[in-house]
Amino acid sequence: MAKWLVTLGGFALAMLALRDVFHTLWHPTRHGGLSRGVMTAAWRLSARYGRRRAVGLAGPLGMVTVVALWAVTIIAAWALMYWPHLPHGFSFATGLAPAEHAGFLDAVYISIVTMATLGLGDIAPTDAWLRILGPMEAVVGFALLTATVTWVLGIYPALARRRATALRISQLRRAGLSGQQWYTPTATTALQSLAADLAHVCVDFRQYAESYYFHDGDVSTSLAANITYLAAVVDHVPDGAGEEPRLVKEILRVSLDDLAVTLDERFLHTGGTTRHVLDRYAQEHGRAAKG
Repeated sequence: MAKWLVTLGGFALAMLALRDVFHTLWHPTRHGGLSRGVMTAAWRLSARYGRRRAVGLAGPLGMVTVVALWAVTIIAAWALMYWPHLPHGFSFATGLAPAEHAGFLDAVYISIVTMATLGLGDIAPTDAWLRILGPMEAVVGFALLTATVTWVLGIYPALARRRATALRISQLRRAGLSGQQWYTPTATTALQSLAADLAHVCVDFRQYAESYYFHDGDVSTSLAANITYLAAVVDHVPDGAGEEPRLVKEILRVSLDDLAVTLDERFLHTGGTTRHVLDRYAQEHGRAAKG
């Protein structure tokens, strides 16, 4: 009875790990508890040291740590399922004494070899259900590798979109527009484009929440450093003549509200106004827009 309890414990651990992988990599609007905890811890530790290099490494190291923990947890889970059935549930290559290979480390070895799809064959399952369990782990290992690559390939384009949006805002700030210049066709088009860019950033924060914990580099490509300037433009530029400029300004205001709601619901939890949330976002990332 005890060996089946250990096996069930391994199965439960595997399900917890796979659930976290699913919510992080495939669920479109949330990320798993493990990834959230690891990425948040890496970000806070890097911010505590206050060094630019440490902050820049928080996101990549956090992702590596999450993937490593997934792999270790899955290996340990399958090892727990194998362990109680050693040695009688397995066949051993010539020269291996079954009684000497019935420990937990041997189960871990079998799990690693199976997950990595090495197929060494020195220890192989013989019980029917174990012969099914082994290939299932190999499939999970291959799926984890593929999903991790997809995760990386999804996050870095999201970072590029966010940094490009920040650079456009920075360019607008450095152009030094004032008064009625905001209502020229060129400025109106630029603001309309920024509203669309902010919509993409909102979706990226929801679908690739881990991207929040990546440092954006210098001031010109930091959204946190420039977003408060854009909010000030919406708040302080006087209403101009013409329906189109007023409409674009209102759309931009709504876009900033949506961004603030996303940031507050998923990361900051301030419950404040749009401007308060954006200020907190700038503070959280250690940058302040220069105006």
